[in-house]
Amino acid sequence: MQQRDIVQINISKKLLLEILDKIKTTRIGIVGDGCLDIYWDADMRLSELSRETPHFPLPVVSERIYPGAGGNVAANVKSLQAGSTYFLSYIGKDWRGEKLYTILDELGICSEFVLADDNWITPAYCKPVRKGYSDIRYEDPRIDFENRAALSIEQETYFIRNLIALSEEVDVLIVCDQFSYGVVGDRVRTVLEELADQGKIIVADSRSRIGLFRNVIIKPNELEAHMAVYNEQVSDDMSPDSLANTAVRLYERNNAPVVITMGSKGSLWYSGDQVYWAKSIPVEPPIDIVGAGDTFLAAFSCAYGAGFSGPDCIAFANLASSVVIQKIGMTGTASPEEIKEQADKMLFCKGDSL
Repeated sequence: MQQRDIVQINISKKLLLEILDKIKTTRIGIVGDGCLDIYWDADMRLSELSRETPHFPLPVVSERIYPGAGGNVAANVKSLQAGSTYFLSYIGKDWRGEKLYTILDELGICSEFVLADDNWITPAYCKPVRKGYSDIRYEDPRIDFENRAALSIEQETYFIRNLIALSEEVDVLIVCDQFSYGVVGDRVRTVLEELADQGKIIVADSRSRIGLFRNVIIKPNELEAHMAVYNEQVSDDMSPDSLANTAVRLYERNNAPVVITMGSKGSLWYSGDQVYWAKSIPVEPPIDIVGAGDTFLAAFSCAYGAGFSGPDCIAFANLASSVVIQKIGMTGTASPEEIKEQADKMLFCKGDSL
């Protein structure tokens, strides 16, 4: 494929303030898989050899619980002060579902479309983290709760009915397709395609099925994009130039704009004419990239729903993500004040000071 010219873009402080202000009028619906991210901090200095088994138990001294996957995207949308934030998902009638529902309610996220079902498991990623006398922290193998079967026809039909109702209440639908057996199946993708054809702004993120979406804005990372086009996870060349060609091929297949996030290299936008590249924001270590993609997705979607261009939106989303990666050991969010403070530190911003 012919090499594409790439236009590098930036964001001014004036534009940043305009985006943050107009986001306050947007109505955002998050559709898809929700879960809990649970951290159990174990102080091994307190551990004693079990009398019954030859093991040292993990003495948990603190527990941290955050909304994950689509729940974290919703938390990020709320943190950005969108006009209204809705979440549509299935949860199980289990302790994790009750906790996720409570967290969403405490954050002020509308849970009207959170559907509880006896025949569904609320997913969770549980991470035991050991500490001892030194500053070293050791993460044990994760404990996962996941569904092992797809939604039933009846469950999916009810979900679609709620999806259509939600679409009438919001300006943007954000789709979070996280799990092998999640809530975004073939029928749901078809409905999303139909809603997009009718003019609804839809931004989709999928861990393993991004290539199956049509007519909606898609936001894969570089590995997901490469896998969708070439059916392989890695390449010797994952440069912005190479990924620009990948974005073009995804656009031709999807018939809608493409955003590719590239970690430390920033992000790309392509909507049929020019490939745009917003470089990442330099941040001093230590950093923690967990949840950065959720923040990017939320920030991009809110800004796009507020009427800003795709290139401006990816530059804004890069800035929001640079706030979150400095929050260690949590799936964090970025508030307008934090984003403005980050911009004050950056020389990349052009224009008047905040």
